[in-house]
Amino acid sequence: MTDSNLLQGPIHKVHVELGATFAPFGGWEMPVSYAGTVAEHQAVRTTVGLFDVSHLGKATVRGAGAAEFVNSALTNDLGRIRPGKAQYTLCCTPEGGVIDDLIAYYVSDDELFLVPNAANTAAVVAELKKVAPAGITVTDEHREYGVFAVQGPRSTEVLAALGLPTDMEYMAYADAEWDGRPIRVCRTGYTGEHGYELLPRWADAEPLFRALVAEVEKAGGQAAGLGARDTLRTEMGYPLHGHELSLEISPVQARAGWAVGWKKPEFWGKAALEQEKSDGPRRLLLGLKALDRGVLRQGQTVLRDGAPVGETTSGTFSPSLKIGIALALIDTDADIEPGTEVEVDVRGRSLRCEVIRPPFVQPHTS
Repeated sequence: MTDSNLLQGPIHKVHVELGATFAPFGGWEMPVSYAGTVAEHQAVRTTVGLFDVSHLGKATVRGAGAAEFVNSALTNDLGRIRPGKAQYTLCCTPEGGVIDDLIAYYVSDDELFLVPNAANTAAVVAELKKVAPAGITVTDEHREYGVFAVQGPRSTEVLAALGLPTDMEYMAYADAEWDGRPIRVCRTGYTGEHGYELLPRWADAEPLFRALVAEVEKAGGQAAGLGARDTLRTEMGYPLHGHELSLEISPVQARAGWAVGWKKPEFWGKAALEQEKSDGPRRLLLGLKALDRGVLRQGQTVLRDGAPVGETTSGTFSPSLKIGIALALIDTDADIEPGTEVEVDVRGRSLRCEVIRPPFVQPHTS
């Protein structure tokens, strides 16, 4: 059943043809799975998977000094990269909370292309527009481009079969053409595997996706939905906004300080985050591996010797490890280190877990 209030991406009818099951996500009706989440997860880890993530936001910042302006707002330091590269960064409040995490494509000193999360695009655009100096425009292009992710060990051969560029560094991108249509190809992804994200124009998305499906199937892979996307990113310990990052969960607490340009003269939330870093955060993100059978989910209480010490932010069954895993914010004054055994309250039952530092499985992005 379709919720008429939900937005649909440019290739919704293709997902219907492929037999997808759907669910609402960030205001969009999205494919959750086709052949089943575990099978799709394993395809990405062993061969190749294809995701439609066109619900992700898109925005362009243009004008003289656009890169300098964005660098003064978002956390990461654009001075670390160059045109032709992309960077993970955060848009924070003055208090250090996270409005969103996003990817910034450095097109030139006068143009940045941003890919925020679906539900937060309007907020990011609005915050940038508020303070954009004269001559710099911030344009919401949410429905101007599709986004497809080709992820897994055989992703390179899938793109090569379509004549698309593959020979770039991790987090680098190339502007190319496919069948006479412009397309941006970036060597990145949200799975921990070697992979690429493709940005065609919205109107060009369907023929490209159909061509990708054909090549992915030839390579022994399959289309994958948001179910597999979530199990894959959780195994890597990658944050999801609203879970590991939020207005209440800072980059310091989420161990995302690596995406903060601490030496920059300014960015939104700098003073608050520096203070939190100096004082030490009251909680930190850690991983949990279930030692007993059971399903870990978001919002479950973590205990040590019967006393609450934290809460899970994400939880799932790991198809790779075949156990329950979770990410959790743990109170720092509980002095819990990796290797410590804790319990998680799963509907009134105590589930023993080992504390680890993510990732849960070895990444293969390089």
